[in-house]
Amino acid sequence: MRVLVASGGFKGSLEAAEVCAALGAGLEAAACEPSLLPLADGGEGTTRALIEAAGGVLRSETVEGPLGRARTASYGVLPDGRGVVEVAAASGYSLLSATERDPARTSSRGTGQLMAAAFAAGCPELIVGLGGSATNDGGAGIASALGVRFLDAAGQELAPGGLALARLERIEVPARSLAARLRAGELRVVAACDVDNPLCGPRGASRTYGPQKGASPELVEELEVGLARLEAVVKRDLACDLGQVPGAGAAGGIGAGLLAFCGAELVRGAPLVLDAVGFETRLAASQLVITGEGQLDAQTLHGKLPLEIARRGRAAGLPVIGLAGRVEPSVRAALYAEGFTSLFSLTEGPVSLEDAMRDTARLLEQLGESLGRLALTSAPDVQTE
Repeated sequence: MRVLVASGGFKGSLEAAEVCAALGAGLEAAACEPSLLPLADGGEGTTRALIEAAGGVLRSETVEGPLGRARTASYGVLPDGRGVVEVAAASGYSLLSATERDPARTSSRGTGQLMAAAFAAGCPELIVGLGGSATNDGGAGIASALGVRFLDAAGQELAPGGLALARLERIEVPARSLAARLRAGELRVVAACDVDNPLCGPRGASRTYGPQKGASPELVEELEVGLARLEAVVKRDLACDLGQVPGAGAAGGIGAGLLAFCGAELVRGAPLVLDAVGFETRLAASQLVITGEGQLDAQTLHGKLPLEIARRGRAAGLPVIGLAGRVEPSVRAALYAEGFTSLFSLTEGPVSLEDAMRDTARLLEQLGESLGRLALTSAPDVQTE
């Protein structure tokens, strides 16, 4: 049986290529023919997925990390000249230890520096993947690297991070800055969002993602005040109403920042990546699809990669199996309704999260073999080539 293994990474455990390789090894042990397609939906791994699919090149730059420390980060250049930048490379959650995660101070400035480098290298358009950020600064850090000034009541530049935004009084976009050129349409940014959350409110960036980035309940509300202030000043000074724009809350509000300061187009990351890698062609050559992520939950239903794969698999008439370290019981029915044929959690019995994450590759290989044997048993007339 020809099985398309199209998966993103399992955050904190394995990257997409490692997930696909482990599943592929298990499927081969069951005499299936796996076709491996590591993917991303705007988050970590988006640059590599697009570059490997299109045959582009990676380039490295020294930029500021989330807490201002120098680090090396890469961006991609596609054969058509477009650049690919992912927030996770320069401003990512995975770049910090658990004790360093503090969205009050973390900044997206390094991502702006990476974007500036890509534009300086001649890229007229950038695809920016928004997932996996460590920040909650509304993209102010990116904008500052592109020339935008964020000033308090005394005319002083704001400190980096989401907490300082509460003191924002004025935004200036100097003429001929990169931000001004982007807003004028001389250069272009397409922002690939893996979620559809607005900037503020109950489903906004601070309240939805702040806690997982290290924010206490009290800090979450302070960050919410900061983003609300940013939204208000952007509307007044830049005539840009961020309101309830879907995806504006992606990556700690970077979706909103790219829209306001770069004139970006916000698009769903999963369809963008799947179209770029020729997913429909891979589907046509397959008899079964396996996809997954670290956790299949309510966020999956807001436009994550496995959801888009399930929908496309169903449209092609193929069974789609969803795998995860954990499948949230409350969303199983909704996931089935969206196109999944079956859902499997990675562990078979009681196990700690730490143990499961340490042993993810073996568990995936073991599950891949079980699924391959089940597929062959269910379709005994299938002949492998």
